[in-house]
Amino acid sequence: MVKQTPSTRDDYCVFSTITTRWFDNDVYGHMNNTVHYQLFDTAVNGYLMEQGLLDFKSGPTVFLVVETGCKYFSEISFPDVISAGIKVIKLGTSSVVYEVGLFRGDADEASAEGHFVHVNVDRETRQPLVINEASRKKLNLLIQ
Repeated sequence: MVKQTPSTRDDYCVFSTITTRWFDNDVYGHMNNTVHYQLFDTAVNGYLMEQGLLDFKSGPTVFLVVETGCKYFSEISFPDVISAGIKVIKLGTSSVVYEVGLFRGDADEASAEGHFVHVNVDRETRQPLVINEASRKKLNLLIQ
């Protein structure tokens, strides 16, 4: 297997800051692998809400996660502050594929990076719907 190189901050369009919690550490003294996925979710959905692309309480559509994955490069642990870099690597008709890099403190290389796939669905029926033009324009800004 070929060792992969972590991405750098320059590879991402926008960032959000997330503080780790005591609870995030596992018995090995570093952040448990499941927490990385929670940080991806927090970063992406936080961005969508800030941009007015997601109203999870009463909007007619919501984004559901259908796939995630993560590559780990270096440890993160409490009390680290994380910068989560976000970019769109594919914008489909009803789906969006994000890449998220988790950067420890002011490090230039990602400690972990993952992909996160959302599908835009009707809130009630959960059937996929076309991403509207206004949302598409904002998501296009995240493509590098």
